[in-house]
Amino acid sequence: QVQLVESGGGLVPPGGSLRLSCAASGRIFRIYIMGWYRQAPGKQRDLVATITYDGISNYAEDVKGRFTISRDNAKNTGYLQMNSLKPEDTAVYYCNARLRTVLSTTPSDVWGQGTQVTVSS
Repeated sequence: QVQLVESGGGLVPPGGSLRLSCAASGRIFRIYIMGWYRQAPGKQRDLVATITYDGISNYAEDVKGRFTISRDNAKNTGYLQMNSLKPEDTAVYYCNARLRTVLSTTPSDVWGQGTQVTVSS
């Protein structure tokens, strides 16, 4: 069984910064794509950013220039650096991994439990 655990969320004032971490554990062969998604109360879960195994990233339009996604393949860990935070960034942030385990011949999606980010004075 593969598990993803997010950490680093919390309360931050507008204009502040947070760094989220996503640690994957288990019998992982390769994490092809790692991504961050967010969901505010009563709203759908939206893409924030994704990054490939080789470090190619893409971002939602409303976070470009403020957020940076990265990963450490040796540690099976992903990160989301969030700068210039706005109240509208408030949401539960979820880590996602498209991966293959050592026992699998096909990739599957795994989700973390989420971490709360609140941007408020």
